[in-house]
Amino acid sequence: MDLTRSLSDVVALVAGLVAVLAPFFWADAQAATQPLLILGALLVVSALWSILGAGGASSWVTAAFGALLLVSPWAFGFDGDSASAWTAWITGGVTVIVGLLTVLQVRGRTTVAA
Repeated sequence: MDLTRSLSDVVALVAGLVAVLAPFFWADAQAATQPLLILGALLVVSALWSILGAGGASSWVTAAFGALLLVSPWAFGFDGDSASAWTAWITGGVTVIVGLLTVLQVRGRTTVAA
């Protein structure tokens, strides 16, 4: 099991759980509920799928879900609600960074091994 890959999946899982739970605890905007729930659930499912060893989504897919979460406050119009917007920006940004770092690390190992 690749420790770097599994660590990025755990970070994606935690970020997804934060996004899913946000509308129930601190995010008040009605416009934020659906994007946070759906994109957070996609992150949770893809991370669990990968952690459980079923192949799972690539780090590119995880980074794409994070990017969608990152731009969702502007796309769905809840950038005025600070709690919802900051939740989306932080969880999306962390997921994008971790996903892209994992892609670069895997690519670097593949290049060295070849």
